[in-house]
Parts: sequence; C-alpha cells; structure tokens
Amino acid sequence: MKHLFKKGSDERKPVLLLLHGTGGNEEDLLALADMISPDSAVLSVRGNVSENGMPRFFRRLAEGVFDEEDLIFRTKELNEFIDESAKKYQFDRNNVVAVGYSNGANIAGSLIFHYENALKGAILHHPMVPRRGIELPDLANLPVFIGAGKNDPICPAAETEELENLLANAGAKVQVKWENMGHQLTRAEVEEAAEWFTTNFS
Repeated sequence: MKHLFKKGSDERKPVLLLLHGTGGNEEDLLALADMISPDSAVLSVRGNVSENGMPRFFRRLAEGVFDEEDLIFRTKELNEFIDESAKKYQFDRNNVVAVGYSNGANIAGSLIFHYENALKGAILHHPMVPRRGIELPDLANLPVFIGAGKNDPICPAAETEELENLLANAGAKVQVKWENMGHQLTRAEVEEAAEWFTTNFS
C-alpha cells in the first residue's frame, strides 16, 4: 500500500496509523498527528481503492452503503500491511493507535470489529458502523475516541450512538465528543482527541 513512515522521537509512544477520508492521501492527516502526539512515529496509509479518481479504503455501493465483501477484504489487507510495516520499520505491532477521518475512520472501525488486538486504541472522526449483525471480538478496555457532528448529513447522530453501543457492549472504553457541526473536522474535536490521547497513553 502507498504510505509514508516517520520515525518518532519516543519509541514508547504508540505509533499513529493515519487513515484519510475519501479523496485524501497519506499527507492529509500529518498535521493531526503533530497535534495528537508529536513524539509518536507515524504510519500514514493511502487507500487502495479509487472512486472516480478519489482514493478510498474500500468500495461503496452508494453514499453510506458499504460493499461488505470489499470491506472485509480491504480490512484484512490493511491488517496484514500493518503487520509487514511493523517488521520493516521495527516498531511494536501491539502499540498502534489509529487516527481516521470519515472513510479512514470506517476502515479503522472495521479493524476493531474484525481483528482482536489489531489496535491499541483508536481516534475515529465521523465514523459509521462498519458492519452489522456480526459478533465483535473481546474489546476489554480498548480506548476509543469518537468525534461526531450533531448535524452531520453523512453520519447521523443515531449512527454514532449505535457504534458507541456496539463497541461499549464488546468491552471498549468509548468517549464521544459531540460538536454542533456537520461532517467537517473541527479544531476543537482534534484538541479533545489530543487530550484524550494524553490521558490514555501518557
């Protein structure tokens, strides 16, 4: 997968796995990484799927309707890529925290839904429920931050609440930050995520 890796100044800090939104690339969330944990190593990945020339992490059939088969395949592909990257760049595979926005948050959520211990934690900005009707792995005490907009046209509030419940019922420690905004990422949301990160991983 196309990506960039930036070595961190503190090897004890989690590696930040950056996952962009539709039409983004591996450069998009670097500023977020600096705000959240400037000492962390960064593995920033570009989605392998193209939708009208816009990179994404998996196909969709329509707005808000995921291609489940492709989602499962791409989630496995991403999980294996993190495994390979840990060997290549010599970082601790068990010390990876995802930071995803929109489509990137959805694939990060899918990693959590499908693979136990794939992530040490996750910051999900404006995610949807990746899949319904499956049993989640044991997520005991997995810290998850969700940033959500009360007026988000792509990801309605009920979707966020459903995701929060699914994760919490599987044992995850979920914190939701609501903004009176739409689908865009706000500075306040990122600052809250940075605070959450410091509390959970300092």
